[in-house]
Amino acid sequence: MNMASIGIFIFAVIYITAGNGGFVNVHCKTENVGQYGQQSLLECAVETSQGVTDVVIRTVSWKKEGVDEPLLVFHKARTIKQPRYSFAEPSWNNRNMNVSLHITNTAVEDQGVYTCVVMTDRGGETSEIRLKVTAKYSKPAIIAEPEKLTQSTGGTLICNSVGGYPKGEIRWFGELNEDWTKSAKMEVKKTESGLFELSSKLTLLPGSTYSMYTCAVFNTSGGKEDKTTFEVPDGQDASGRSGKESRKQSAEITKIVAPLVVIGSLIVGLLVVMVFVCGRRSRRDHQEVCASESDAEKGGHCEMDKEYYDTLAWGDFNAPSSNAVISWAVC
Repeated sequence: MNMASIGIFIFAVIYITAGNGGFVNVHCKTENVGQYGQQSLLECAVETSQGVTDVVIRTVSWKKEGVDEPLLVFHKARTIKQPRYSFAEPSWNNRNMNVSLHITNTAVEDQGVYTCVVMTDRGGETSEIRLKVTAKYSKPAIIAEPEKLTQSTGGTLICNSVGGYPKGEIRWFGELNEDWTKSAKMEVKKTESGLFELSSKLTLLPGSTYSMYTCAVFNTSGGKEDKTTFEVPDGQDASGRSGKESRKQSAEITKIVAPLVVIGSLIVGLLVVMVFVCGRRSRRDHQEVCASESDAEKGGHCEMDKEYYDTLAWGDFNAPSSNAVISWAVC
């Protein structure tokens, strides 16, 4: 009996087991994870109802969704299997209730839904199992373009990580752990084996480059698998100073200028207050002198002087510069 004939027979077995009275159950681990290139195990075991003993297995069939022929079949004391598939126990026989499927050298194409059909002399049952395949990405490698990239010249950092599955993501982080991923462009390539190759380019502008950048690769679940840190050399600017020296000098200048700005603001404010106070004081003194005079002519003269001092008190900056000097002298 060839694999095609066995496949037709299995469909008949499934039809028969659908009407099984429930003396036999096939319990399987429904969700399984296999590592690419490693061995995978789809666990299934036959269990019988209480009181049912000496069960003999007549047929076992393992089939994958989307594949026409069965992967593993036991029928009439004969086992037929495709390469890389076998029973989990090498010495398996028809009285062994462990019908788990063993897969060697797991490939991406092994991911999917499997069906296990078991028929015994007391009845049978069908169960479905799902296998998820994963592959770890390689440690990221960073290449600088140009090769002699410095903090002052800028350039491009290229991060590569290959051999992973499912599709992952490359993220960039600065020396303060700030996320630079949105500033990068990532490309994804799928190989013939089904694995993914990731490549991400991060452009660094001249003069705004940090000393260190980290490239990390994350899997499809968001877990970080590995990372690599690239240290950008401390180059020189147009004046011959290194980037670190330029940043240090800028910081020192800022420390000096900032206090001077504050002190200058305080001095200007103090001058404004002094002008206002002196103006009011001069006007008040003049009013007192005018009140003591009885001469009408002098009184008129005082009124004129009163208007003049009002101008000084409220800071008429359109007046000639000599008036400003007189206001300070009056004060």
